[in-house]
Formats: sequence, C-alpha cells, structure tokens
Amino acid sequence: MMDFEDAHIFLEQTDSAFPKHWHSGSLKYDNFKPLTEGGTAVIKTCLDTNLQRIVAYKTLHPHLKDNDQANRRFLREARVTAKIAHPNTVPLYEVGRDRNGALYFTMKLLAGQDLREILTNMADGNKTVISKFPIMRLADILVQVAQPVAYAHAHGVIHRDLKPANILVGKFGEVILLDWGLAKVSGEKHDDNDNHPALTIRQKAPANKALTTPGARYGTPLYMSPEQARGDSDLDERTDIYNLGIILFEMLTLKELIEDGELNDVLDQIKNKPTPRPSEVAPKRDIPPPIEAICLRALEKNRDDRYQSITALIKDLLHYRHHSHAPLMHPDG
Repeated sequence: MMDFEDAHIFLEQTDSAFPKHWHSGSLKYDNFKPLTEGGTAVIKTCLDTNLQRIVAYKTLHPHLKDNDQANRRFLREARVTAKIAHPNTVPLYEVGRDRNGALYFTMKLLAGQDLREILTNMADGNKTVISKFPIMRLADILVQVAQPVAYAHAHGVIHRDLKPANILVGKFGEVILLDWGLAKVSGEKHDDNDNHPALTIRQKAPANKALTTPGARYGTPLYMSPEQARGDSDLDERTDIYNLGIILFEMLTLKELIEDGELNDVLDQIKNKPTPRPSEVAPKRDIPPPIEAICLRALEKNRDDRYQSITALIKDLLHYRHHSHAPLMHPDG
C-alpha cells in the first residue's frame, strides 16, 4: 500500500500540457513497480501518464496468460468490481489487454492497513493499536464491510471470500472491501473448477496466515462456511453472513475460530466443531453480551438458523453500536 507521504499533488502534475499524440490502453502506463502478488495474479503500481496519477495495475501470472479458466475468473473479477461500485469498494478504472495480449485491469491505489495486520498487532499486545481499535470501532468497521456485501447481494453477487486480509482500513477512517475474484454471480450453476481435484496439500499464505485452496472448494478454508466446506453447489447469501461472523469472532477474541492444520482437519472443524462463545475464548476482552449474541447467530452452522440477510445483521450491529445495553431489534430477521 502507498504511503500518503508519497502522494502529494504538484503543479507540474496537474498543469502540464496534454500531448497531441497521446497514448491509450496499456501504452499510457509507465514506471511499473511491484506491489504484491497472489497465487494467480500480480499487482504493480504504475503511472497513468495521461492523468498523472499512480494506479494499481493487476494482471495474471505469465504462466496463466493462456489459461481459459484463469482468464474467465480474472475478467469476472474486473467486471464485478466495476459493477459493485460502492463507497466501500475499490474504484476500477479500466480493463484491457497489453501489447502481448495479456488481460489487465487498473484500479485506485489504496493506502492503509489490512484488518489481518491490525488484529495480529492487537493480539501481540500492541497498546497503540489496541487503543485505536476498541470493540465499538471494530463494530463500525464490520458495518462498513457488510454494507457493500449487502449491495452486492441486492445485485445477485456473493463474495465467497470475506476475511480480514481482504479488508483495508485507511488512514482517514475509510474501510474498503477488496478482492471479488471468487465472487459467484447470478446464473452460475456450478463452479468453474468442478472438474479439478481438490487441493490435497497444505499451503500457507504468509500475509493472512490462512490456507488457500484453488481446488474444488472456493474460498479460504479458515474463513469458510460449513456449506463451503462441504462443497455444496447451492451457496447463497448466508455463506457471506457466516464469513462475516468469523471476522466478528476474531475482532472480539483476537483469536482464530478454527485451529490451523491440515486441510481435511480444518474442513472437519468447520463442519463439526461446536462454536465456542467469544467471552469464554477471551475472558479478558470484556466482550459485551449483545455483540456476542450477534456473532453467535451469524455463526450458526445451519444456515436457516443464521441471519437470513446482511441487512438484518447490519441493523443489529447498528443497534448495538447506538444502544449497547438494549435487547436486539431483530430476533427473527
């Protein structure tokens, strides 16, 4: 992420003459620098020479350039990100192909810390971070994450990969939900990778301490719902509700809901391990009963027992935020 110290705006950037023979498409990008990379894609920073601004430039790893499935999901991510335009999602600027024919898309370069880093610092006893993020503030962050998810659900899109590493908290209070690369959209009857074997080895993701699985089950195993862990084909909005419940559990306890381990062990825990009460997992955190009740309801293993909509979850979070000692408003929502 970019530091705002490097983002000052100068006159030569805003008032320089626009060339008569200007570049379009990928040709207008210059001064590429590595930013981060994942299992399928690379993100770099670069200069948009026409607008004189630094942007984030995402493309697939070179060995996936001609992989049809990877290209379909990459293009879906770009289009979903563009269509789910919300104050709490990253603005996408354009999608195209570079001079070698590889797909790319560009988006706003964000500054801040991801929630995984914040929670890790809190768990490590960083007093400065702990003082900046009391439970009330963390509840506010979860509401700002849930809002774009509700917006996506209203448009027939399920995120399927909600986790702290995909939540950016900016220096000026902004909260951005990232990475729609595993989104399920209306009309999708089966996953693109149904014909691929499930991942049978354990793979660490250093940035978020979580297993990744490019196999038959989409999502990050430590943040999967029971129906994701089972490989159910009829996932609906309630899987995102469970994922948000896991995030809230970590906010309250500063501990992971599921113990890390081999893939099959993790999936078994998700499906069969009783959900512990946050107040029992972290008795020193002084967790208020109303928000604990919200967390436990979001984490019901039977999706019929969970919140049935993100908006109902948001209403209870807001009610807790403003009336922390009153009963919840939506027992049947």
